[in-house]
Amino acid sequence: MQPEDVPVDDSAEVRLALFDFAFDHAPIGIAVVDVEGRIVRGNDAFSELVGIPLPALRGTPFADFTHPDDLDADLVLFRDVLAGNRDGYTIEKRYVRPDGHIVDVVIHVAAMRDNSGKVVRFLSQIEDITAHKEHERQLAEKAAQLQLAMEALRGGFWHMDVSTNTFETSDRLAEFIGGPEAAKLDLKRYLERVNPDDSVAVDLTPLLSGTVDQSVAEYRLETVSGEKWMRCDRRLLRDPDGRPRRIVGVAIDFTQEHERLEASERNSQSDALTGLLNRRGLASRYEQMVTASGIGVLAIDLDGFKLVNDCLGHPAGDYVLQETARRLGACIRFTDLAARTGGDEFILVIAGDRHAVEGIAERIILAMRQAMTLGDTQADVRATIGGAWSDAKIDLARLTSQADAVLYACKSGGKDTWAVETS
Repeated sequence: MQPEDVPVDDSAEVRLALFDFAFDHAPIGIAVVDVEGRIVRGNDAFSELVGIPLPALRGTPFADFTHPDDLDADLVLFRDVLAGNRDGYTIEKRYVRPDGHIVDVVIHVAAMRDNSGKVVRFLSQIEDITAHKEHERQLAEKAAQLQLAMEALRGGFWHMDVSTNTFETSDRLAEFIGGPEAAKLDLKRYLERVNPDDSVAVDLTPLLSGTVDQSVAEYRLETVSGEKWMRCDRRLLRDPDGRPRRIVGVAIDFTQEHERLEASERNSQSDALTGLLNRRGLASRYEQMVTASGIGVLAIDLDGFKLVNDCLGHPAGDYVLQETARRLGACIRFTDLAARTGGDEFILVIAGDRHAVEGIAERIILAMRQAMTLGDTQADVRATIGGAWSDAKIDLARLTSQADAVLYACKSGGKDTWAVETS
């Protein structure tokens, strides 16, 4: 006998038994309500939702355990069905259990009619959405906190779809840049606002290629209020397969902080990033140096540093500068001076004879030939050194100028080398 030949018992008794089984064992609450809004029948899941035993539920109006603030909206729809204006409705509301606990639910109500079309019962399916509503409330709270934070800061968000290369600013960032009536900016119009000297800082290539997952950039941006220094935190979001999907960024105006930092560095004698002396500190400490066997200046420039900044971002570049400072410190004596005088430019002042100056230059070249580890990547950053030596302490600017000239000649001749001339 084929399956389709098996007789099916379609009697009213069987259908009723199947209905009763589905009703009683459903994983969600189910209730039958009469036209007065009283519970005729409910299942265990519904009893658990409202916190009332099934025997006590029968004959109880749903208004008794509906939150007072939600009752009117439910009754309007309930009466609308009775009036024949609709066959059912769906509504979110709250139940109040006897212990005072509130349960968020969504109710799907359908009218049950007799042969004449008159409504005789209501069949309600009730789902507990308390966890979902709590999640919504938490998201709304976080969104409100974020909104307050953004209102307290000057700037805004942007995002970029990697697959389509589509870039767009938020309304708030567009307003910050162009004024209250400004439209959102695409990538071309945004980059037009960036100071040309800072174009490397806004390069997104490492993020687009997936080389890095996040980076921080600082650059000047032309806004409706003039040029502002922006700090932009950028993060890469990947698809489930790990491919770059979207880049999100938040650009914050930190002009005042930048100006304070610059003023502090001008008044300070040390470089904030590396801990070495700055130009001011170098000049001050040079005045205090005493030497009987001569003095030398080494001007050091890094080879390959720009490539690190362009491909791996500024945080990687900062690490290279800090590691360079550490290696330079390991090559000199405590009586010598080490300063960072520019982006990737360093000056060493060595008290001693020419042989001592040349020995330090050689040690630095060898030290810088060791690759630097940056996470899963290694950076090959080397050094070129130009030096000037005098048998007596003379003007620092004069020695430095001569060392710079020797450095320029070394770089023109092939880099990763050193030379020292007598002044």
